[in-house]
Amino acid sequence: MPQIGWFELLIIVIIAILVIGPKDFPVVLKKLGTWIGSIKKYFSDVQADVNEITNIEDEEIKKDEIDEKDE
Repeated sequence: MPQIGWFELLIIVIIAILVIGPKDFPVVLKKLGTWIGSIKKYFSDVQADVNEITNIEDEEIKKDEIDEKDE
């Protein structure tokens, strides 16, 4: 995965300011931050759901193993 350094980031910001304009740049950054926050929250929720499902399955497997030992 390529790494972005400070120089590359500076070039991206300068190009974005030139394309978007200095007046609208803060608005775009705020919207971008909101979108990124929403995406992070979505993936966090999905990860929590997957962890919950796998924990339930692990508990069922452990119960089955205990039941087999008792028999």
